[in-house]
Amino acid sequence: MKEKIFMIIFLLVLGTVLTGILSGVNYYTAPLIERNREIKIMSGVLDSFGIAHSKEEAEKVFSGNVKTEKKDSRTFYLSREDDIAFEFAGAGLWGPVYGVIALYPDLQTIKGLTIIHQEETPGLGGRIAEKAFLDEFNNKKIIPELKILPAGKARRKNEVDGITGATLSCQALEKILNGQLKTNLSLWEEGRQ
Repeated sequence: MKEKIFMIIFLLVLGTVLTGILSGVNYYTAPLIERNREIKIMSGVLDSFGIAHSKEEAEKVFSGNVKTEKKDSRTFYLSREDDIAFEFAGAGLWGPVYGVIALYPDLQTIKGLTIIHQEETPGLGGRIAEKAFLDEFNNKKIIPELKILPAGKARRKNEVDGITGATLSCQALEKILNGQLKTNLSLWEEGRQ
């Protein structure tokens, strides 16, 4: 009986100590994690605008080349050339996908697209974050709607060739982009009228 009581007390003390340690680590690392997230977003915005930068200088280059405007809970990024960018997020095939899309001042043509985070299948759907695929979006029209078609089928100004073997990931990205474009552009234009 004494051994069982000792075991329970030991487990309670151990659990309390480990909980305290985990709370301390969380308290210490939370600001670092948030700071790294902000730098990733800054870097993604710069990439989508086509502004060269190194990882170490992302914050400095960002502050010298990009202005931010908040509308509701969304942040819009403006380049010196009046290009506009905003973050997008949504459900991919296997997990969340988020990134930044930049548009030229006409608000109809994509300047650049960057995927900051995705959880798609490596080597297949995960290729949606590869530069070669993302570069296909440059100068594409978002009107009437952006389309990601099977590889080799894109012909129109609003069509992009998808990735063979990653059809569902491409469809998820298409849905995210079209939904976020409509929402964010409506909000942006609402404030401009």
